Amino acid sequence: MTPFLYRAVDAAGKQVSGQIEADSAEAAGDELAGRGYYLLSISPGTGLLSRVKKQLQKQRVRRIEIIELASNLSVMVGAGIPITMALGDIIASVTNSTLQTTLAAVKQEIEQGSTFSDAIERYSTLFPDIFIRLVRVGEETGRFEKSLADVAEHLQRMEDLASAIKRALIYPAFAIVSTFGALIFWLVYVLPKIIGTLKGMGVKLPLLTRLLMGASDLTQRFWYLAPIILVLILVLLKLLKRHEPSRYQLDRLKLKLPIYSLVEYNRLLALLTEQLRILIVAGLTFDRTLGIIAQVIRNRVFQRALETVREEITYGSGIAEALRKHPVFPLLLVRLVAIGETSGSLDSQFEFLATHYLKKLDDISEKLGKIIEPLVIGFIGIMFALIIMGLLFPVYDLISAVGKGR
Repeated sequence: MTPFLYRAVDAAGKQVSGQIEADSAEAAGDELAGRGYYLLSISPGTGLLSRVKKQLQKQRVRRIEIIELASNLSVMVGAGIPITMALGDIIASVTNSTLQTTLAAVKQEIEQGSTFSDAIERYSTLFPDIFIRLVRVGEETGRFEKSLADVAEHLQRMEDLASAIKRALIYPAFAIVSTFGALIFWLVYVLPKIIGTLKGMGVKLPLLTRLLMGASDLTQRFWYLAPIILVLILVLLKLLKRHEPSRYQLDRLKLKLPIYSLVEYNRLLALLTEQLRILIVAGLTFDRTLGIIAQVIRNRVFQRALETVREEITYGSGIAEALRKHPVFPLLLVRLVAIGETSGSLDSQFEFLATHYLKKLDDISEKLGKIIEPLVIGFIGIMFALIIMGLLFPVYDLISAVGKGR
């Protein structure tokens, strides 16, 4: 397959450009014509330049756009509109060029005999794994429009979850960055001038002041090491994540870190219970559901626990009994799963749990600022108290010397 760069006019009369891969320029032109484009120009793209141009032209597809797509498709298919016609209407109204191009390609594959789930699976970087799986289940069970509605509802909950996490972390991040910024400003610009003046006056500097001078000199001379060290730490973390035992320990540490663990643990529980709810509602068996979630949840501690629970259920253990053996699952989850298992209402119990953990995460995001604030104020107070003391001691000595000289 060769990459080709093209300029064309779409069905709405809007000029579009992009890159397409095909065996020849004629095949590329035919595929673009099948998408409803009127071709203006096409040329072969080569090597790194074409890849860079493709990335620059590629427009990011946000989760909210996928939610709108699933919701609109559910309504239109439920109203009896054929999937290809529904996709055509959506393509005409979409403003995101990347999503528009992808949907046009999906529509063409469906017209050539592919199923919707197989067509979107080719674009798994754009469509979430849960979207593809639920759509496939809907096609197999005859609940296609319901599966699309479930996808929209699930992704909306995940969007709410991501928003709650951002709200929870934005204040701590701002507080830490601003604190260290102020500290570096003092060490690099303010302290050298004040201490230089004191040294010029012949004042004997106490130990604390000399330590501050040393910190100031190191900061001025080796400031460039800070971004280098930060990059090295990020690279080291990336390498550790490729080593399975190290990644497990890192994920385990995330669940034990003070304050941060509040966000991470409740995020994982909210994600777990929401995924369980949506897949059980779609009609999947519990062991198959656990297998899917174990592949997509990004925490090795939870992954191993879910894989073990799945094995125990396969060998005949009860769901709640298998969950109870792993301390990573809280008592509330185990107790409600036991009730749902007995009464046949697991989907309702997981819906309650997902709502509960999302609400809890939202509450944490609101209170996290109040938790972090005393720690930040305490740190700032100690650091600037040391700086002020380091400056005042020699000034006090100078005033005392002047007083004795009189």
